[in-house]
Amino acid sequence: MKDFKNIDIGNIIKKRVAECQIDISRICKFLNTTEEEINRMYESEDLNSNVLLRWSKLLEYDFFRIYSQHLILYSPPTRCYNNIQKTQSSAIPSFKKHIYTTEIIHFVLEQIATGQKTKIQVIEDYRIPKTTLYKWIEKYADKK
Repeated sequence: MKDFKNIDIGNIIKKRVAECQIDISRICKFLNTTEEEINRMYESEDLNSNVLLRWSKLLEYDFFRIYSQHLILYSPPTRCYNNIQKTQSSAIPSFKKHIYTTEIIHFVLEQIATGQKTKIQVIEDYRIPKTTLYKWIEKYADKK
């Protein structure tokens, strides 16, 4: 997956089904739905989280991670999280925002390598610390 900004989850699921070569009858049985509904899901840009969880289990792939990658790259920093963290505990789990996966690292480095973005643009657009970016460049440049 190259584009973390525009997520077409139905198309991604359809590709994963093709990779796994899972028979449509097994999918219908697992999701307790019809073939027609499965085809509508393939055409859908978004799905209910319970349905997406079932697809993740069936296809043994974390489709939610695609959305997490989007949040890491494109969501603005929140004041609410920082205020809650400093003053009180939250009723819901909290996660560190900047945990970069290898997919994110490669995505960012590819944008620099292809000239889509400069290093400065990456730092500003994705709020990646300058030292972190340069460490990635140094670490992953040898592996190309």
